[in-house]
Amino acid sequence: MTEAPTSVRRPPAPNPAERAKTIATRNGPATIMPTQQRADCEAERVVPVLHHVHHSGSVSILLPDEHPMVRASRQAQRGELAVMVELADHAPVELREPIRGLLWITGWLRPLTAVSARARAVSIAEQRPDHRLLDVGHGMTLLRLTPASLVLADAEGTHSLRPHMFSAAPPDPFHDYEADWLRHLESDHSDVVEQLAQHLPAGLRGGRIRPLGLDRFGLRLRVEADTGDHDVRLAFSKSVDSPPQLAAELRRLVGCPFLRQQQRGD
Repeated sequence: MTEAPTSVRRPPAPNPAERAKTIATRNGPATIMPTQQRADCEAERVVPVLHHVHHSGSVSILLPDEHPMVRASRQAQRGELAVMVELADHAPVELREPIRGLLWITGWLRPLTAVSARARAVSIAEQRPDHRLLDVGHGMTLLRLTPASLVLADAEGTHSLRPHMFSAAPPDPFHDYEADWLRHLESDHSDVVEQLAQHLPAGLRGGRIRPLGLDRFGLRLRVEADTGDHDVRLAFSKSVDSPPQLAAELRRLVGCPFLRQQQRGD
């Protein structure tokens, strides 16, 4: 991705820790990889049966009892295996480049005791019920990743985070219904998208305009053009945290948005 020219004022956006917490809260696809290759542990990316990122940044991972990564964690020194979890933030509408951002959490993986695993499964179920949690202790092992560092990469840039920064950050207030709202915008309100497109740089108006993201600071559009994919932020006049405030800012945006263009460096 290329940054906007320095002469263009950068519109406000959620801080890196807040963006990371939002990606984690969305619970998108996850893969796991050991940070050090071992003969007794798969070098390929591992897709967990289930994963859950906790408020603190720790990650619960469910794998079959006989999975090589479970065995490796039991045999590792101190009973902890150095691994990295990658979380992908997928756009809610179908795009030719669907990943909006990536969050990498690196730390130490260890299997939980039977008592701790049951308690943690109950805690997860209270937030995100899933029938697969019933298999903990019955052919499935629940492991805990204790975070050492986090790295976020998205359209706003690449940032390193410490676990305490992630823990202290809230998710975006619209994360629960962003996906449904953007799909509704594209399928039922193409006229609104067209009106917003009038404010794009002239060179991008011939591309296909897609709703890409929503946060408390603004709306993001993806322009799929022959020259590549371009992300544009339409900034709100102020930070918003409720649907009525959001509706008022969207009406304002249809009139006169403030833009920042970003080009993906594919």
